[in-house]
Amino acid sequence: MRAVDIIASKRDGRALSLEEIRYFVDGVTAGTLPDYQASALLMAVVLRGMTAEETAWLTDAMVHSGVRVDLGDIPGVKVDKHSTGGVGDKTSLILAPLAAACGVPVPMMSGRGLGHTGGTLDKLEAIPGFRVNLSLEEMKAALARAGFAMIGPTAEIAPADRKLYALRDVTGTVESIPLISASIMSKKIAEGIDALVLDVKTGSGAFMKTEADSRRLAESLVTIGKASGVKTEAIITAMDAPLGCAVGNAMEVIECLEVLKGRGPNDLIDVSVELTARMLVLGRVADDLAAADEQARRAIASGAGLERFRRIIEIQGGDPRVVDDYDRLPHVDDRHLVSACRDGYVASIDAELVGRASVALGAGRDRVEDAVDPAVGIRVIAKPGDAVRAGDAVLELHYRDCVRLEAAIRLTNQAITIGDGRPARGPLIVGEVR
Repeated sequence: MRAVDIIASKRDGRALSLEEIRYFVDGVTAGTLPDYQASALLMAVVLRGMTAEETAWLTDAMVHSGVRVDLGDIPGVKVDKHSTGGVGDKTSLILAPLAAACGVPVPMMSGRGLGHTGGTLDKLEAIPGFRVNLSLEEMKAALARAGFAMIGPTAEIAPADRKLYALRDVTGTVESIPLISASIMSKKIAEGIDALVLDVKTGSGAFMKTEADSRRLAESLVTIGKASGVKTEAIITAMDAPLGCAVGNAMEVIECLEVLKGRGPNDLIDVSVELTARMLVLGRVADDLAAADEQARRAIASGAGLERFRRIIEIQGGDPRVVDDYDRLPHVDDRHLVSACRDGYVASIDAELVGRASVALGAGRDRVEDAVDPAVGIRVIAKPGDAVRAGDAVLELHYRDCVRLEAAIRLTNQAITIGDGRPARGPLIVGEVR
């Protein structure tokens, strides 16, 4: 069997066999398949697609490239959450401590920023000292002590995905339902959870730009989860504008802490509570979504969620004092305001362009080896629907480098649309797949 023949088969639109997919995944895992051949096959998949059977085989091969964790000694129904990625999408840092405070164990394994979207691990590493590279034994210990843990994929968990994830980020092969499905579900299945809630984004700042594509992805993910014995459900949420007001790692950590203190933007609160509520129902600590919603909001009001977050920061080596003193988080002093060009209403703020501007400032990566600056980012001052006058600030750019700032300004100027009338506000949650 030759890699070039497998690439040619997919290039020509033929379905790959189980043996061919295993050969590909084994080669990626062992390092015997060169990056250029792996990238070529990824591009062929993007252009030609995969059948449901191929996607299931790819997911299974990626799961078996490493170990499947046994969490049987942790009491309760283990539930995780995953988002397909958005701009300002920071809900994991809110819902994991909330669900844990309500009695659901959350072994959360997350990723880094991919393209214009932020990554949970990058946000957590903005907290001085916070370790995301825990071993599986350390993760289990944290889970037992705090009720949740937030880590990156270990060497044992779906190692093939870690290599493919990095390649996809820099070869224009992110937007593929089979590749996204296999990437997400291989890690989630391997981490030993019982149930999973998915947040599938749709809109300009999502990888899936249309609701139809987002629904197809959600259905693909739920189908794979069900076949693997993991109870899985998905909600489809809007990502045309940034979620919340902060885009950038340390800035997003602060916004999450504000939500856990009972403050923060309503859109971020509502999505976070909805996801938490679904985790509580799947975790069998609430009978229905209404009761679960109330339980999650009580965990905010009582401060129980905030204290869980403080606890996990300390357990995972971070500085818990950041919870009360935001100055201990990375920050920059330089600001640039992007203003409204005329009177009117903010009709839209293009989430993808804001995400790309944040990357241009240094908050994300253009290449795998790029360093991330945790201090820089963008604050949304005026949200879609807000009235503005000419010269009013819409976005505030936190920057360190003037050259990077110029690139970000060009993108943010394109991102803002001012209209004459107040735009209709669509729903945050646009669908679900169970």
